[in-house]
Amino acid sequence: MNIALFGYGKMGKEIEAFAIDRGHQITARVDSSNPKESFDYSNTDVIIEFSKPEFAAENIRFAIDKSIPIAIGTTGWYDDLDALSTYCTSNSGGMLHATNFSLGVNAFFAVNRYLAKIMNELNEYSAEVVEIHHTEKLDAPSGTGISLAEQIIEEHQHYNSWENNKPTALKNKEALSIESLRLPKVPGTHEIKYTSAIDSIEIKHTAHNRKGFAQGSVLAAEWLIGKKGVFTMQDVLKF
Repeated sequence: MNIALFGYGKMGKEIEAFAIDRGHQITARVDSSNPKESFDYSNTDVIIEFSKPEFAAENIRFAIDKSIPIAIGTTGWYDDLDALSTYCTSNSGGMLHATNFSLGVNAFFAVNRYLAKIMNELNEYSAEVVEIHHTEKLDAPSGTGISLAEQIIEEHQHYNSWENNKPTALKNKEALSIESLRLPKVPGTHEIKYTSAIDSIEIKHTAHNRKGFAQGSVLAAEWLIGKKGVFTMQDVLKF
């Protein structure tokens, strides 16, 4: 498989290493010094997008216009998701978007949804989401934090929205708190907490490095080859 990397920072280099270990080739390494227009895509099978939020929408349209499927790991662009999904399907494109490509995080998503269904029956507990990332991360809350919050909101009747704030500072009593912390050298940690006057229940996913994100993005790109439409990691992993 021939892969074009849109975004060639630390994450892009991790993806490159994992892809090469699986026998794939890198046909383009797009960054600020090497714009996407400077490469030949005639032999490119798929694009993996890990650039910056402000470039993601343009890069997705570029891929669709060239009839190249694209797996998108960049977050912070989801205001354009509906429009780009329509553009993709109307132009027979293929795109797969994920707030987190890690296989472990996607298992964590499944656990989070199941726990939220249970906790919906226990009114004495209040929920919160905490996400911790490195200081270089541009968006807050993280896409993964938002996904976790939206899963809880969908399954738990007490919450109708989320706020990027501490639980004690929420403006809406029916909002779910997402607290964002930025610390040096933290690849990504996500915690779900349910607290009552009696006890607490917590589940947590901690990334030790970027390799899990690289692994998942390459597996997603492999799965996407030959498919038309808009997909997520749930389509890849079936849970």
